[in-house]
Amino acid sequence: MRRTTTHDCTRPDGISGPVAVAARGRDLLTGEDGRATELAASRIDLRAEFGTGIIRELAADPADPRLAPLVGVSVLSRFRGAVEAALPGETTSHSVRQQLFDDLPLALMMSGRVLRVAGIPIEMAGDRTLPTDICAGWATGGTLLAGYAELGPPLHIGPVAPALEPEDDPLGWHATEPLPPQATRRRRRLDVWEDDGVGHLDCFFRDSHVDADGTETVVHEWRVAAQLDPVTESFVACDADMGPLPYPECPGAAASARRLVGAPVDGVRRSVRSTFVGPTTCTHLNDTLRVMEDACALLAALR
Repeated sequence: MRRTTTHDCTRPDGISGPVAVAARGRDLLTGEDGRATELAASRIDLRAEFGTGIIRELAADPADPRLAPLVGVSVLSRFRGAVEAALPGETTSHSVRQQLFDDLPLALMMSGRVLRVAGIPIEMAGDRTLPTDICAGWATGGTLLAGYAELGPPLHIGPVAPALEPEDDPLGWHATEPLPPQATRRRRRLDVWEDDGVGHLDCFFRDSHVDADGTETVVHEWRVAAQLDPVTESFVACDADMGPLPYPECPGAAASARRLVGAPVDGVRRSVRSTFVGPTTCTHLNDTLRVMEDACALLAALR
């Protein structure tokens, strides 16, 4: 089973205008004969104000009239609760649409990269106290805080983003459109399979940014390999491997992934959010670990 999701953030009305988010996802089953079957697909399109996160327009495919109350809601404040109120059971459904909603807040925040690269101050609503020691990147005495200035954290430009779609596997990722200049993309891939009674997980994450010249570079990248016991539905192994990251302190968070060994798969989204905190962790790695809560549901679909 393979689940892929992308969140593309563009600014069609100009760099200071609202953010258009195109969130897409798909679940694909590949049999032993190599034949692929799409089991689920979802798309969410919205426009939101960057500073406040307030949704001004929202559409989905498949369409769902229950989404109407989310217009006017901020994706930056208690958004997951608003989704659950509009769609009871959605946040625990393990569906691909649920994952699209779960990633919306940080995907929108990540789109601020466009402003930072352009030298425009990032102004967001709410308490903007610096999140000191929230993760390895924001550690006291670290590179980020030491270089923090009026425009925000020190700007690190990562390497050019290599293509992730293999030429010999056109179905490996769901279809996406080329990103225009001054845009960001968040990608996720979760592969799940069984071998000799053990569940295997391979989870990939990348944030990327396209500059004014159209060059796409990597901002954050993590890959997590894990194993689970299908009977107890708990993790028996979990290791993280970092790709390009913005600050030299960030890779130190990789060891935190092993803390999931022995933990139940069910409830990982909630437990990681509440217990994986502090300078030994990484917020982007945490979100990658949280995605793995859907593994048992994907294994059930595989069977």
